[in-house]
Amino acid sequence: MFIFITFLIWRVGLFSLAALGSNLLPFAPRFPYADMLLIPSGLPSWFWSFANFDGVHYLTIAKEGYSAQYTQVFFPFFPLVLRFFQNLIFFASPVFVGITLSSLIFLASLYVLGKLMSLDYKKSEVKWIILFFVFFPTSFFFGSLYTEGIFLLFMLSAFYEARRKHFRLAAVLGTLASATRLVGIFLILALWWEEIIAKREKMGPKGSKTIKLETKYTGYFEVIINYLNYIVHSPITYILPIGLLAYMIFLQWQYGDFLYFWHAQPVFGAQRSGAGIILLPQVVWRYFKIFSNLSPLKEPFIIAFTEFVATILSIVLLIIAYLKKVRLSYLIFSCLTILVPTLTGTFSSMPRYILVAFPLFIVLGLIKNKWLKIVLLTIFIVLLSFYTILFTRGHWVS
Repeated sequence: MFIFITFLIWRVGLFSLAALGSNLLPFAPRFPYADMLLIPSGLPSWFWSFANFDGVHYLTIAKEGYSAQYTQVFFPFFPLVLRFFQNLIFFASPVFVGITLSSLIFLASLYVLGKLMSLDYKKSEVKWIILFFVFFPTSFFFGSLYTEGIFLLFMLSAFYEARRKHFRLAAVLGTLASATRLVGIFLILALWWEEIIAKREKMGPKGSKTIKLETKYTGYFEVIINYLNYIVHSPITYILPIGLLAYMIFLQWQYGDFLYFWHAQPVFGAQRSGAGIILLPQVVWRYFKIFSNLSPLKEPFIIAFTEFVATILSIVLLIIAYLKKVRLSYLIFSCLTILVPTLTGTFSSMPRYILVAFPLFIVLGLIKNKWLKIVLLTIFIVLLSFYTILFTRGHWVS
């Protein structure tokens, strides 16, 4: 009941903020198709505005496939799900179906998050983790026509099933995640670790000493061989990558480039690089130059500052999560989820990408001082209100 009430307050609150924003700011879309797909939907602007930006691309892919050039950066599973439900509920607007579906998927993911967190933390701590998660400043993306919600559901479910030692099911859920977003493939490393831990636990008390003994008497090479043996015989190895590989084969067959989803990144702006790898210190230096050339009172500075702070704070929180002994598999996945997008040379969209790095919210939920948590949650809600209004009025946020 706590999860449902929290979700309901969040969802109604977001719609209310969008309605308030329509009275404060003009709608100034900085993305295509708003006049073709959103405004004519017959829905109020406070509803269809949650399909802004990437939402219109998912709508077009669901309807027409990859007919528009460069939309291949958007992975196929979510549009396929959209198409299925839009055909099933054919009498409703595709925008209505998409946003409603995203919201319900997010509600389901919160229940899975609660079950997963309950494996390691107290009930009171789990509630705070969920509160920080739901009211994070960019959580409105979970209620928008984006992949955040469905990816979160698959990712958390994969971890939960792995914790229950259902590794084949975890692998299937992982492959759905990898067909939804590129970072889904990083689950393979995290779930491998979960399977290794499970095998060591199955061995009983001797299992926890196995690695130390092997290292002492046979050396690190033999330990690596043993790990590789686990991996070779793991269903995760053969099932989880199928989602990504299937999409890459499709891109090679249709467009002659199995990495088209990566090479097309620069087309969508933000000075992304689709050709090479740019290291984190270089990106940090680039942002310092951006700050020196922009007025702090201008919107581009505010967005760049948001991207920078979100990225750096997420890295700091992951370090704290490691020190607090948050489960290593969660950290493996989250570190890759946060660091790999920065290799394109920008922190653009990072305030959105970090949403699925759930150890960040574990750290916040484990804060001992109740008043500090209340202050942080209040700040989150204020920022969530600010960014929701900007997003729903057509301004780029993340």
